[in-house]
Amino acid sequence: MPGTRVTARGSSTETVLDHAFAARAFTATDAMHATGLTRSTVLAACDELVRLGWIRELRDARAVGQYRIGRPAKRYGLDERAGVVVGVDAGQHRVTVFVADLRGSVLARAEGTPGADDLDVDVRLGTVSDTIARALSSAGVAAERVLVTTIGVPAPVAADGTSLPGDGGYWAAMNPGFDGVTGHGLVVVENDANLAAVAERDLRGDASFAALLAGERLGTGLVVDGRLLRGSHGGAGEMRVLSMVTGVGSADGLGRAAKDLVDAAGQQDRIAPGTPLAAAVRAGRTDAAAVFAAARSGDPVALDVVEQLGDRLARVCVVLASLLDIDRVVVAGAIAQPAGAVIDHAQTLLHEWSLDPVPEIVASTLGADVVVHGAIALALDVVQDDPLSLALPAARASSHRQPVVDAVQQPVPVETPAAV
Repeated sequence: MPGTRVTARGSSTETVLDHAFAARAFTATDAMHATGLTRSTVLAACDELVRLGWIRELRDARAVGQYRIGRPAKRYGLDERAGVVVGVDAGQHRVTVFVADLRGSVLARAEGTPGADDLDVDVRLGTVSDTIARALSSAGVAAERVLVTTIGVPAPVAADGTSLPGDGGYWAAMNPGFDGVTGHGLVVVENDANLAAVAERDLRGDASFAALLAGERLGTGLVVDGRLLRGSHGGAGEMRVLSMVTGVGSADGLGRAAKDLVDAAGQQDRIAPGTPLAAAVRAGRTDAAAVFAAARSGDPVALDVVEQLGDRLARVCVVLASLLDIDRVVVAGAIAQPAGAVIDHAQTLLHEWSLDPVPEIVASTLGADVVVHGAIALALDVVQDDPLSLALPAARASSHRQPVVDAVQQPVPVETPAAV
């Protein structure tokens, strides 16, 4: 980017590659100004990066109307398709995979479900592996071009990528070890709420906030002063403490709590025949989206559920804000957009309670894919942290090298599913 200064790295080649990641297209002069390197050093680094496959030569400055007199300057750009990254949201009931190029453009997606055997380790690993393979096939990408795969799991993840057995062995089942799941490249495992926080941080730029996954269970990714908090066992943001908070009582998410409240209302014969909620129950739809839709139609029991959930959410936000002094709580996951009335009620309660600081509560705009977006973002961070340690496919030089071009390759359109 013009005016962006790239910090010198261990070698001039690394420094110029950093600039290539930051700039869409550049000349040697651009790279000199950004890096402080000499012209001969920049040109030598560019030649090396072209040889390695990280950058490619574009049409020269005269060809694109940027140079009129004298010898036209060479122009270079990152080869976005030199390799790919894979992001995985490996939830208990659903696996979602994105394949993205080195600019983060999503090339393809795939989904898989482990079915009734979602706690069986072999079934889980097979589902993740198969879903990755289908996403790569859809993108037209060979597995050997995968540089980094990031996998988000519903469990605390320590720095070494492992999880304690915890929760009666649930955490270990969710994170049984994914080495070799793609067959190529690095594999990074991370807590799903932490990945949601990475996605929101990149989208919003907030310095101190919590990304609250709020569907079946509550889990938070915590960013304080711009840094993601992890803890010694990766357990920062685990919400088991909520079992001791009056008015909350558990780490159940808004989705599960909504269903439990509707079931309790049914057992108490509070759901009147002919009401929107009665119709939803009759159709077997007691999920949060159906309850919130009934509330929007004025159903009295559904409205009461929304108020109870708002109170629950507000109390969770008080805990987070009191401990961490955060500015914002981002309600994330598939439930975020349908839960607008719950968020509004929680915000009203926070102001009424006057328990400063009062965090702002907002709904994530990334829907059900927030975790996999974060997984792609983290995978790209890993690539850019030390790109030259990652070997590009040997076959790329002959099979992937493309003619000198100037147009940015367009990703395959990806349809994001509606929140449920």
